[in-house]
Amino acid sequence: MIFSNKFRLFAPLFLLLFTVTSPLFAADISVSIDRNPINLHESFQITFTANDQPDVEPDFSPLDKDFEILNQTQQQSVQIINWKKTKSIQWILTLMAKHAGNLVVPAINFGQDSSQFAAIVVNDAQVAANTNEDLFLQVEVDTPKPYIQEQVIYTLKLYRKVNISQASLTEPALENAVIEKLGEDKNYNTQFQSENYVVTERKYAIFPQKSGTMTIAPLNLTASIVIPGQRQSNSFFNRQKTRTQRVESAAISLEVQAKPVSAGTDDWLPAKQVYLREKWTDNAAQMIVGQPATRTITLLVEGATVGILPELYKDNMPQNLKAYPDQPVLEEEAKEDGIISIREEKIALIPGQAGTYTLPAIEIPWWNTQTRKMEIARIAERTITAVAATGSTVPLEPTAPLVSPAPATINENTQQPETGTFLQIKTLWFWLALFFACAWLVTLVYFLSRKTDHTEKQPFAVEKKSAVDKSLKKACTNNDPVMAKNALLQWGREKFKQSSLSKIAEQCEQPLQGEILSLNAILYGNVSTQTWQGAELWTAFQNHKPDTVAGKDQTDPLQPLFKI
Repeated sequence: MIFSNKFRLFAPLFLLLFTVTSPLFAADISVSIDRNPINLHESFQITFTANDQPDVEPDFSPLDKDFEILNQTQQQSVQIINWKKTKSIQWILTLMAKHAGNLVVPAINFGQDSSQFAAIVVNDAQVAANTNEDLFLQVEVDTPKPYIQEQVIYTLKLYRKVNISQASLTEPALENAVIEKLGEDKNYNTQFQSENYVVTERKYAIFPQKSGTMTIAPLNLTASIVIPGQRQSNSFFNRQKTRTQRVESAAISLEVQAKPVSAGTDDWLPAKQVYLREKWTDNAAQMIVGQPATRTITLLVEGATVGILPELYKDNMPQNLKAYPDQPVLEEEAKEDGIISIREEKIALIPGQAGTYTLPAIEIPWWNTQTRKMEIARIAERTITAVAATGSTVPLEPTAPLVSPAPATINENTQQPETGTFLQIKTLWFWLALFFACAWLVTLVYFLSRKTDHTEKQPFAVEKKSAVDKSLKKACTNNDPVMAKNALLQWGREKFKQSSLSKIAEQCEQPLQGEILSLNAILYGNVSTQTWQGAELWTAFQNHKPDTVAGKDQTDPLQPLFKI
């Protein structure tokens, strides 16, 4: 009870003492902004400086309302003046305003301590749109009204007259479209509004897959611009000081037109140019009954993806002329001025009887994107002649039997020495044959023993093959085309020293060759990979006959001196 009364007596005194002394222990936190006003999409720095260690780490979440935090660093410094030590702690934030206007930097809590308020003016970036900016983007397309699946060249140009230490640029985005980058970036100097600029140019090929109005989203560039003549004094490496700036390109609208009525119901192939040609083996001038001749048809298209190229072979061969088409070879290459696609088909033709055969013409209708008209790429019909094989149909005349002249009459005295010589030669050949037989048996035993030792040194190759088989089986079971491709590439490098699916397929027999080429067409063609089923590929792989020559290379016990 006495203690309670004393506490009530001294409680106001303790409260007054705490109120008076608490500011002495509070950290003084100041706020400074590197420049004011600023432009929208342009970074700036805010520095929070405390003269003592605050209670807890600061909470910068109130800044998220009006600003985007791009970077945050912390540094400390200690100074001793007249034997008095002063400590300073700084939090340096790189920010970017989310909108224009007169914005307020709110007070930031450092535990029980808090910083001061600050005001900043953010100008709209469009105010300086007509002036010569240090950094800006320009985008354009070669045709604003393309047809569906027609190639649109999208060109991006980055203009700058400042030094950039690092930058990140978004990719063009468009729904229901195929987008591919073309070639390498180009850098050159130019003048714009009487100012010298360095230009970085990049091109894309866009293939809209749906008709109607489509909008290519703006591109955003975030770059760190080097500030001339300013360096970070507290940095050990004395690096140049930078500021972050973000620029945005304009959005571009496309009026995608549907397939024209004049195109008919045939395959739709919009392209810049189409080339169609054929090539025959040397024996095609005069074919022989029962012997194959190979006809190679190649379709080269400028300005189209390989996925829309039509099939070249049609089952319309003349009677008694058998045709065996091979799996098509598909290639696609991104050039500086667009996409080039190639489809190659090989057909083995075997005549069943002698005579002449007329092969029908091959016609590929296509839409010329330059003239806006339908055209036809054509291989004219061709007549070939087949002759019977030599000696197959012409009967042979009976040949008179050869009559050997009767041996001259000899007496017994002259015949005996010849018979004795013959017996000596026969005996010599007998011993020679016996000697070589023994040598062959010794050699056979030697190689069998080497083979046994060699077989014992093969567990690594067997394990490697087993791992590839397991990987391919898992990919086929899960219907994963990418995983199947990786397993086949590993198998092809080990077995055939090949690094592409088309080259690996050439080393395999049917039907494994066809399944590998089908997988290649799905991966690199305009086909959804979700439709791929791996059961047939795994069955064909299991039934494939191993190449003993290739296997010999893999199990060679002599390892290379230097592994690459």
